[in-house]
Amino acid sequence: MARVLVVEDDAAINDVVATRLSRDGHEVTQAFSGSEARLLLGGGADAFDVVVCDLMLPGVTGEELVGLIRARDAATPIIVISARATAADKIGLLGLGADDYLAKPFDLDELAARVEVQLRHRGVASEPTGLLRYRLWTLDAEARTLTIDADTEVPLTKIEFNILEALARRPNKVFSKSELFELAWGEPFAGDDSTVAVHVSNIRAKLRASGTDDYIKTVWGMGFKLA
Repeated sequence: MARVLVVEDDAAINDVVATRLSRDGHEVTQAFSGSEARLLLGGGADAFDVVVCDLMLPGVTGEELVGLIRARDAATPIIVISARATAADKIGLLGLGADDYLAKPFDLDELAARVEVQLRHRGVASEPTGLLRYRLWTLDAEARTLTIDADTEVPLTKIEFNILEALARRPNKVFSKSELFELAWGEPFAGDDSTVAVHVSNIRAKLRASGTDDYIKTVWGMGFKLA
């Protein structure tokens, strides 16, 4: 299991990044300011296997944080995520000691892939996430498949699988539509409740033949959970 520090003051972005990297089997610690990150790094930058860091942070800036990490440890990979995307910004950060730079808005899968690259360079292997089982369902998070009763595979889109995976990982939790949106789409909620409802309806339709469509329960006024 890799230890990842995510430093981002936008709580929505921080949460979706942390959720995505946790899904890959990493142990994620969240910091919402440069000052908080500095405290977490107090025991040494090598407390983490990789750091994902924004630049415009309250307290200690991202640039200062990169310099602080590099002053203590030359090995810990640092991936900068920032809306500042000029060539000069990238060159300056790489020169300061960052290992990679990803401009906002970014694709979560691309960020996850870049984290894996840095971990391989460091010689840290991620643990496989394995299978998720719920009643007759078996979800394979690596193959991105849903099998019913061990022999019937149900075709799902990327978003549909993401929704079911979020529900199956925490079967007792009631997820609001905004939470499911952010987990499934990997971006802050856009304010349209109908988007999630339509996808849940499509999932239920695909599950109907297996008799497991009622596994997804609507909690009125709140959201969805597994029954």
